[in-house]
Amino acid sequence: MSISFKEAFAGHDQMLLFRTARASVLANNIANSDTPNYKARDMSFESMLSTERNRISLSGSDDQHIAGQSSLAGSDELLYRNPSQPSLDGNTVDMQREQAEFTQNSLQFDTSFMFLDRKISGMKKALTGGQ
Repeated sequence: MSISFKEAFAGHDQMLLFRTARASVLANNIANSDTPNYKARDMSFESMLSTERNRISLSGSDDQHIAGQSSLAGSDELLYRNPSQPSLDGNTVDMQREQAEFTQNSLQFDTSFMFLDRKISGMKKALTGGQ
């Protein structure tokens, strides 16, 4: 019996990649908080999920199986954030919101990392016999 890491990690490895990319986008927003006409960007987990869902095709072993079609439209592009209070210079970065989003993203990264670490520890214990 072989170990499938894709199934064993239960998506936590992909979540770490998403959280890392989002941290980069949020840090870029914070770095450009004083840049005139800079538009704040963000990544949405829902848009990433729908993009992945659209890439998946269901395979049927019978002609009578229904073909899998998704009604969700997704894109890999970054989303523009709607400003709550746009500034006079056209910058849409709200520092309090960006810092809060960055902190929340960091906590979610740490949580996914903890789950992934526990999965790996469990697999290691299974392979070594709990030593």
